[in-house]
Order: sequence, then C-alpha cells, then structure tokens
Amino acid sequence: MSLVDRDLIGRFLEMLAAEQGVAKNTLLAYQSDLMSASGHLHGKLTAAEPDALVALAGQWRDLANSSVARKASALRRFFAFLHEEGFRADNPSTALPKPAQTRPLPKILDKDEVDTLFAVIEAKLLQAHPIANDYRLSALIELLYGSGLRATELVALPRNAVVSDRPFIIIKGKGDKERLIPISNRARQAVSAWLDFVPEKSRFLFPSREGHISRIRLFQIIKDLAAHAGLDPAKVSPHVLRHAFATHLLAGGANLRALQSMLGHADSATTQIYTHVDSSKLVELVNRRHPLATRTLTRRASGSNPLA
Repeated sequence: MSLVDRDLIGRFLEMLAAEQGVAKNTLLAYQSDLMSASGHLHGKLTAAEPDALVALAGQWRDLANSSVARKASALRRFFAFLHEEGFRADNPSTALPKPAQTRPLPKILDKDEVDTLFAVIEAKLLQAHPIANDYRLSALIELLYGSGLRATELVALPRNAVVSDRPFIIIKGKGDKERLIPISNRARQAVSAWLDFVPEKSRFLFPSREGHISRIRLFQIIKDLAAHAGLDPAKVSPHVLRHAFATHLLAGGANLRALQSMLGHADSATTQIYTHVDSSKLVELVNRRHPLATRTLTRRASGSNPLA
C-alpha cells in the first residue's frame, strides 16, 4: 500500500468514527476492504479511474451480494470523502456495482430525545455561574440541529461567519465556490452569546490551541452531552443531529428539494438544485417549520458575568 493510500484511508476512517459514529466492526471491515483494494490496484486506490474500479469489481463476481455491497459501499464512501474534502476533483465510484440490498434505517433521534439534549443545555445556562464551555455547547448544538451543518463545516467556521442581522452563513467549498446555509434565529442568538468568550483576534468561531476544535473533539462533546441527558451516547453524533435536522424539518412540511439544498450535498445535481431555490424561502423554512422555531433561547440577564 502506498503512503498516500494509507494516509487517506486513515483520515477517512477517522472521519467515520468522529463525525458519523460508525461502529468499530464496520470500521474494521471498511479498513480491510480498502486496504485490499489498494493492494489490488498496486497502491493507487486514491487515484483510481472508473475502468480500474470496474476491473476490481470483476474480482468480486463469486462473492455473496452482501459482501459485494459492503465492499462497494466502503469504496463509494471513500471516494465521496476524497471528493468532498478536495483530494479528488471527481468521484469515480459510479462505476461500482450496486447489488440489491435491504438498507438499514439510519440512526435517528426523535423530537423528545432532542428536547432532552436541549433541556440539559438550558439547565447549564440557568445555573448561577455558567461557564464559557456551556455557551460553546449551546452554539454548537444549535448550529448542528438548527441548521444542519456538517461537522467539518461547523468546527472550521470563521469567527465572523454568523452575523446577528443576517439569517444565513456563507460556506466556501471546493474550488472556492460559495453557498448559503440558512441559520435559525435560535442559532444566531446562541452564537452571539458564545462570541463574548471568543477572542477578537481568533480566526475561528470555535478556537483551540491548534486552530479550531477538531471533529473528534466535537464528537466527544456530543457524546458527553448525550450521557448527561440519559441517552445512549452510541446513538448520538454530529451526523445523527444533522440527520435529525433533515428528518424533522421534512416532517414539518419542508420541500424535499429545498431540504437537499440546505444540506449542501457535494454532488453536482444537488448543487444545481440549490441554485434554483430562493434563499429567503430556505430561511423561512428554518424559522417556521423547525421544531425549535417557536421556542426562545434561554439567556441570562445582560450585564451578568457567567465566569464570575
């Protein structure tokens, strides 16, 4: 296996664990499948063209459908990661087979479980002396569930990304292309409260010694919140909260195409759909259709010092 393949496979598996909470056994299976594919392609998996993937898949002809589906899924998700993170300009995984399989339902939090998470946060903010990290937690969760940001987008937000009088943020993606993401009123209020603790010279909204907090740290923060809320930490992750945003907004009456646009999927079809959706309608959807739209954000009286 080449050093490039080894490094990017490692980053991919780290992302799955930190951002999507993929089970350990699944990670091990994906690692085995990707390392095997890299070996068959002489260490050139990362740069593989569609014809090479067709030839690779041809070696699976004697395997059970379930095994073919798992191998193809590992590669499909790997190439989607490479494309999304800018390591490849294209995604060759359309060349991979798609054997018929019953897909498991994704992990999902119901509205009561989400309310339990927010109840923990509100209790922290109502303490006599909330600490800075309580406000950071509020801002993180409001943005994840209130606007459906990806973990990678969230942790790397610049300090000035969220403006109090602007109901959207601008995310710069691959090729320096910009897209708008609606931000709920609650999320803007939570970020405004957290900004009191972010140094003005900081480049990032959620800074750390290394620059900004990592996806792994975000994953840990959410697991801790779930445990405090009495929920199974294995059931809660940044990806699950993003999925809950989508599911609950759709259940509230959001248009599917508008929702796909808000989620900002990397494929060109979704991007094209997004360009045809009125951003003001997206903002209205977040503030009218979202379960938290009618609830006000818990805030302490102005002038109080939560660190005193």
